[in-house]
Amino acid sequence: MQIRLNTAARAVAPSEVLSRISLKKKIAEMSASRILPMVSLLGLVGIFSAGAAQASGFALNEMSAATLGNAHAGAGAAAEDLSTIYFNPAGLTRMSGYQIQVTGSAIRPSAKFTNAGSTSALGTPLRGGNGGDAGGWELVPALYYAMDLAPNLRFGIGVQTPFGLKTEYDAGWIGRYQALTSDMMTININPTLAYRVNDMLSLGAGVSFQYIDVELSQAIDFGSICVPLGCPLALSQNLDGKATIKGNDWGYGFNLGAMFTPTQNSRIGIAYRSQIKHTLTGDASYDKPAGLPAPIAASPRFTNNGASADVTLPESLSLSGHVDLDSKWALLGDVTWTRWSRFKELRVRFSNGAPDSVTTEDWRNTVRVAVGANYRYNDAWKLRAGIAYDPTPVKDAMRTPRVPDADRTWLAFGAQYKPSANDAWDFGYAHLFIKDASISKNEGAGGTVRGNYESNVNILSVQYSRKF
Repeated sequence: MQIRLNTAARAVAPSEVLSRISLKKKIAEMSASRILPMVSLLGLVGIFSAGAAQASGFALNEMSAATLGNAHAGAGAAAEDLSTIYFNPAGLTRMSGYQIQVTGSAIRPSAKFTNAGSTSALGTPLRGGNGGDAGGWELVPALYYAMDLAPNLRFGIGVQTPFGLKTEYDAGWIGRYQALTSDMMTININPTLAYRVNDMLSLGAGVSFQYIDVELSQAIDFGSICVPLGCPLALSQNLDGKATIKGNDWGYGFNLGAMFTPTQNSRIGIAYRSQIKHTLTGDASYDKPAGLPAPIAASPRFTNNGASADVTLPESLSLSGHVDLDSKWALLGDVTWTRWSRFKELRVRFSNGAPDSVTTEDWRNTVRVAVGANYRYNDAWKLRAGIAYDPTPVKDAMRTPRVPDADRTWLAFGAQYKPSANDAWDFGYAHLFIKDASISKNEGAGGTVRGNYESNVNILSVQYSRKF
């Protein structure tokens, strides 16, 4: 998530900062009457500029340990487990009977910042550390159930986490006025139906009931804010407060899929997931240090209030393929297009009467490409591997401490063990090589964070499936 401090203040040269008259003029341009709308963006703007733990933007793909082993290549055509409910519901027709599946993915993103001349809104160097590692281990679960309704009709339901993140910087880091903690979670409940038209064609459709919950925080430089009211310049960056916003909402969408079987050994899948619109509502709270001048301490701009924003999660379209070369080897591949360009701006409304705050994002659409291979060693064991290229939707100029996102390359491995005809254990591991990313982001009262990020992601998934 992203905190926008929407201010017209420009950076001031160090020599100009020494002039008290000029300093007061600059601080006045960032008066308390304008800072709350900026700060309040942190909770509701933030979820749309936060990079997800493993996929580009803020998407999560960890619906299955089996597909992870192939870097999710061919997920919409493989239909080897119940995650096809999410990737392509038409694939359910390749299964039969009552089935359950439980998947758990442990995701460990790493994002380490190195400062390269970050400056405050006054043009002075931002003080603090580099923030430590903003990533940490998180568990992403997925649950599935499926059953037959008729000879050619199946029902399935899945519970997944399609979007989410957790990033946290050290409290005193250089970029604290732009980001501290970003914690976002989604839960998607996805009932589906699949119908087998004939031996060559199956169709599937589902609905999505999606819940979002988010909590974000950033520091506030009250020391600089109160200088025009007589506070000493030395308080700049030494009288920090904190803003925290929590918000949630339910949204609704759908997914469609078709699976073609042109030959006995090949499958082609086409799948579409719709956009989901949310109206987020949240509560803003402020921790203010002692000793603030009364006009700031009592300002309604720094009292608890509500905020809301209309946002749209992007739709996606994928084309997948699966080919059995012989009884041992299979090849998989897919291309997935995601319409991130819907995220052009976020308009936030405030319950205390403050004017709307508009944040420009201008993200771009992405096309993810993946290929994979499976090797069936025997009836009990299957080995998997895959690679993928996953470009970021974030333009270089829009990169923020909450979105140190960059192009990534996947390398994945996996295995399946079937102790019986009705039971299966799947394991998957992926390492994501993320391109080093530079950042030079001005956030007005939050200063300019300038430096470089080194990032990577490790993912480990385990799942159990059973047919009754």
